[in-house]
Amino acid sequence: MKGNRTVTIASALLFVTLFASSIFSLREVDTIRGKEATLEEVLYLPSGKTVKHLSLGYSSLLADIYWTRAVQYFGGRFGKSKRFDLLYPLLDITTDLDPQLIEAYQDGSVFLSQPLPDGAGQPDKAVTLLEKGIRENPSYWRLYFTLGFVHYMDRRDPKAAQDAFERGSNVPGALPFMRVMAARMAERAYDLTTAMYIWKTVYDTAADPMVKDTAVKHLASLQVKVDTEDLARRVQFYKQKTNASPASWSDLVRGGLLRGVPLDPNGAAYKLMPDGTVTVEDPSKFRFLNEVRKENK
Repeated sequence: MKGNRTVTIASALLFVTLFASSIFSLREVDTIRGKEATLEEVLYLPSGKTVKHLSLGYSSLLADIYWTRAVQYFGGRFGKSKRFDLLYPLLDITTDLDPQLIEAYQDGSVFLSQPLPDGAGQPDKAVTLLEKGIRENPSYWRLYFTLGFVHYMDRRDPKAAQDAFERGSNVPGALPFMRVMAARMAERAYDLTTAMYIWKTVYDTAADPMVKDTAVKHLASLQVKVDTEDLARRVQFYKQKTNASPASWSDLVRGGLLRGVPLDPNGAAYKLMPDGTVTVEDPSKFRFLNEVRKENK
């Protein structure tokens, strides 16, 4: 009887210790809730495996808390500096706690891969996170799509992107466009139509509003590039036809080359420059336009 009592007391003490540790972990993570925190404060985080051992079955709850912290950290809640030193560790811990938390892989990898100042500028870490997600969720084909997206858009590696799309296309239930994307990657060149298609898919599949907002801004900048190239061709055709440069869009309208004054995605009229080039009224409203121009050279 005495032996049984000793075991019972020891088990109870162990349970209390583990329970207290679990609560402590929850509190440690959530102490930064509702207030600005420095990088040093956020750095004091245990590993995901350590937290999971102390979670007493509440690892999914802890994962949600860490994922919330990662989103807030990325969104600027933890101070105004655009340093993202802790983004990958937060995402790594989140996915250690809940390996099936798909949005942490998908949206978190976009946070990581986007260039500064709009993201962490860490596409290689985004790839590491996505490969981890694929190992844990091999039948979820959209992770392969996101991996292909990071390789193509941020790592500038069409061959790796092709491999990711091909791997994903072999997953049961994958949509046919995965094979199409693999074929497009085989062309090895940056293409505006492909880039727009990829960003539209990112918008459609993203859960986080910040990722959707980034996708919208990229799509707007890509649309400007498509529009200005088309308008420049029309201006050139007008010059060849009339041996004169158009003074305004009205000249092209009268010449049957346009139906009206062309508008950018924000509803402002495109500017026709004296040398025949076309630009937007306010380039600051299209923050990724320079990036698109560099890629398309």
